[in-house]
Amino acid sequence: MPLHHILVIGGSGFVGSAVVGALAARGLQVTVPTRRRDRARHLLPLPTVHVVEADVFEPATLAALMRGQDAVVNLVGVLQSRPGQPYGPDFARAHVELPRRLVAAAQAAGVGRLVHVSALKASPQGPSAYLRSKADGEAAIRAAEGLAWTILQPSVIFGPGDSFLRLFAGLLRLAPVFPLAGADARFQPVYVGDVATLVADSLTLPAAHGQTWEVCGPTVYTLRELVQYVGRITGRPRWILPLPGPLATLQALVLEHLPGQLMSRDNLASMRVDNVAHGAPLPLGRTPTALETIAPDYLR
Repeated sequence: MPLHHILVIGGSGFVGSAVVGALAARGLQVTVPTRRRDRARHLLPLPTVHVVEADVFEPATLAALMRGQDAVVNLVGVLQSRPGQPYGPDFARAHVELPRRLVAAAQAAGVGRLVHVSALKASPQGPSAYLRSKADGEAAIRAAEGLAWTILQPSVIFGPGDSFLRLFAGLLRLAPVFPLAGADARFQPVYVGDVATLVADSLTLPAAHGQTWEVCGPTVYTLRELVQYVGRITGRPRWILPLPGPLATLQALVLEHLPGQLMSRDNLASMRVDNVAHGAPLPLGRTPTALETIAPDYLR
């Protein structure tokens, strides 16, 4: 059945804006709920996008948003949470409770299609609360009856407006020596445009139903290599000082208590597993976009 009306949860953020743009470019009617309309003002010029102020964590509000929709895309994710077991309350709310409510609301409204963006290496046995909560959110999606779902597991996502490479570009201004926790952690960064295209295609491809796909770029880098690359591109080459375990933990502890929470001990724990694909970087034989063809334009 053709899809015309798409509800995008988390559509006003970095990844969400790219996804909404890709859907709008295909002429689809897109509804983007947000707590504050001004956060989505950059989407307002898109003629097929409807921005509404709403709290998607409220069951009644979510039920109302689902009415008349053909599909739902969930992009909600948080990187920090207060502590707790097996994960903190903020992870539980965003990564587990919300997917459960989305499934229930979609089933009640007769919405038959859902694309859920999770995280690479999500696992119930993951080393971090973030990865464990993402895994439980995935389990809630897979348990849904009568709902054609697709789960995407991206590595770290780069592109104009990202909070990853641009973070290091800013930090490299501060000192000639750059102490770095998790310097040897491995990532396979994926371009936000590739993620957005795959989300849009997954809504209509029958081959995507019931699939969990890893979503990565073409190249594996250590964190140290990525920071060095950002330094070269921005004209701020720095000496990278890898921090051993205890000092890395201390750095993460300090940063998680500073304004902006640039890093946390849980983020550091996530780096214990390589954030790289098991096989092909993208499904369906697609060719991912190289970081080197995109990053220089916005990092400079």
